[in-house]
Amino acid sequence: MHTVLVIFGGFVLLAITYVIALWRGTSLRRAFPVYAIMWVIASAANLWIGVARAGYAVTEELPIFLAVFGIPCVVAWLLARRWA
Repeated sequence: MHTVLVIFGGFVLLAITYVIALWRGTSLRRAFPVYAIMWVIASAANLWIGVARAGYAVTEELPIFLAVFGIPCVVAWLLARRWA
């Protein structure tokens, strides 16, 4: 359940980033790298918490990190590419 909530948080950050970009008159293609950097930092923090606090091994957390980062980031990339 935690993973689903974190992925949902990625979509919330995506919406906020793209709304601000559109409000400022910036293309989504230019906003995508900003989103990707913020989301990789947040995803890495989630990975670190899983390893340092929850006691999981990095090898256990890495597939979760890839899903948590990858799913929202691919959607963000597709949206930026579609509405550039």
